[in-house]
Amino acid sequence: MEMKQPMMTKHEGEDVSREETQENGRLVADGLTEKGQKTSPQSGQVSNGYPATTPQSPGETGAGIGGPPRTLVVLQTSLERPRETWSKKIDFLLSVVGYAVDLGNVWRFPYICYQNGGGAFLLPYVLMAMFGGVPLFYMELALGQFHRSGCISIWRQICPIFKGIGFAICIIALYIAFYYNTIMAWALYYLLSSLTTTLPWSTCSNTWNTASCTRYTFTDRNVSWNNLSVSPAEEFYTRQVLQVHLSPGLHQLGSVSWQLALCLLFIFTVVYFSIWKGVKTSGKVVWVTATLPYVVLLVLLVRGATLPGAWRGVVYYLKPDWTKLLSTTVWIDAAAQIFFSLGPGFGVLLAFASYNPFHNNCYKDALVTSSINCLTSFLSGFVIFTVLGYMAEMRNLGVEHVAKDAGPSLLFIIYAEAIANMPAATFFAIIFFLMIIMLGLDSTFAGLEGVITAVLDEFPRVLAKRREWFVLGLVCVCYLGALSTLTYGGAFVVKLFEEYATGPAVITMVFLEVIAVSWFYGTSKFCRDVQMMLGFSPSWFWKVCWTVICPCFLLFIIASFLAFPPEVRLFNYLYPAWTTVLGYCIGVSSFICVPSYMLYYLLTTPGTFKQRLLKSITPEAGGAGGQHRDIVTNAV
Repeated sequence: MEMKQPMMTKHEGEDVSREETQENGRLVADGLTEKGQKTSPQSGQVSNGYPATTPQSPGETGAGIGGPPRTLVVLQTSLERPRETWSKKIDFLLSVVGYAVDLGNVWRFPYICYQNGGGAFLLPYVLMAMFGGVPLFYMELALGQFHRSGCISIWRQICPIFKGIGFAICIIALYIAFYYNTIMAWALYYLLSSLTTTLPWSTCSNTWNTASCTRYTFTDRNVSWNNLSVSPAEEFYTRQVLQVHLSPGLHQLGSVSWQLALCLLFIFTVVYFSIWKGVKTSGKVVWVTATLPYVVLLVLLVRGATLPGAWRGVVYYLKPDWTKLLSTTVWIDAAAQIFFSLGPGFGVLLAFASYNPFHNNCYKDALVTSSINCLTSFLSGFVIFTVLGYMAEMRNLGVEHVAKDAGPSLLFIIYAEAIANMPAATFFAIIFFLMIIMLGLDSTFAGLEGVITAVLDEFPRVLAKRREWFVLGLVCVCYLGALSTLTYGGAFVVKLFEEYATGPAVITMVFLEVIAVSWFYGTSKFCRDVQMMLGFSPSWFWKVCWTVICPCFLLFIIASFLAFPPEVRLFNYLYPAWTTVLGYCIGVSSFICVPSYMLYYLLTTPGTFKQRLLKSITPEAGGAGGQHRDIVTNAV
């Protein structure tokens, strides 16, 4: 936006009102002293460091009294509303911790750990965190805080041709919202079912139970557990909550469960009223949703440690098997686990950091929050395996026979059954499933905020004053997209999205992001940006990680996925070959945004092909994230 600046004398400049100054810009002139400002002690410079220029015609000052030439500096600010910021630093930290610590910390890490050598797995896990996960985490926080933009518009200031990465990230976030919140709907169903004196998954006398239902407790040793036995907790989960027995597979999903539809509607209602006003409101909600899970984890840890057989689970969890480290699978699992645990590449860290003060110490924030995340995963392992040891003791089986389920089944079957056999089962069931909901809500707040920030920054004139309506539309789209996961075969859809729609696609996006920042934008330029914010430049360790190690780290994960495609199975249903094709199509549907935008940019940019190519990798001046522009003119 151009702005005409009238000529004014010294006295006239002093009479400009504060309101008009704030609206049209800030005027700084050599020789003009304002409150709180000082002229530069260096000769020939104005107070902001711009060199003084010689006027084109003889200058006059004041009421015609001669004097040295003066330079008029106009600091032109945007007429748009100032960017929202966090109310307190702790709001930001809790939001990042709540985003990073999610359901995967509770169910995935313990399972991956004991499956890959127990305590020995911690070595590749820590190495992958140091050289891959934490550098990516730090890089995204720094990028978001410096450029103050979401995951779409930020590319104008880094490498415009890679802007398709931002659109792809938003699509991936929508896919996650389609299935992730359904898991919270399951937890809400359990929570409401827990409001009874006798938990419904503790007995075999319900209408959904079958003849295979076997209830095994310490008090009833006459009941034997065999391979055909099915616990009442498993039948409650599969036949009452999911009703998966009514669907033969993905080719026939069945009807929508109205109970789960209402639970999901409640979840999205909570989500909407938590994020509709921005980080000012979500930053307060996370005081509960991010801290309550830790209280519950500690309570469950103390309770689990006092159960009979708990020590068996802890030994099985931590006993190292060093021969496992010779397997490539262990290192692949360690890399994938730390990546998805910290969560770079989803646009969330960029969005959260963009609301920080410019000189906030994001380096310290990255180290603190990533350390909390990793320690939480380790703590969750004790919470889970003390209970698995108790279950093994109760069934008189080895821990390996009990700990055979991963994912939601570990929480909704194994842990739910253990809770049903504890004293004060109702109390522990309520706090456990409340914790599951809180862990999920934090991640949903963050994921949708990443999309909201990206779209609002890209289209500020249209959506800046209509945030509430845009968030409402986004939540409605997510709810409608999740309806397929609420059917009788909805669990099959959740597994399909989890395996194909998000994992490989988001890793590819982060790989391209690292390449764009380190090789096109330049590591040296990025380090200068960090130094401008923090007062110190990143060390050689971070530079080597961003330039070489992180790209190799991500290529390693991508190559392993392509070389060893997962055999997807849920309960007794083996996914047919056509579902693999469908899964890859869903994954490619987001990735296609990257080459499509590259082609669009090169075709629509004027100039020769060489000029187009050069412009496509050159940061745009005065990008969307810029908060002001400095204009130097002559005062006559």
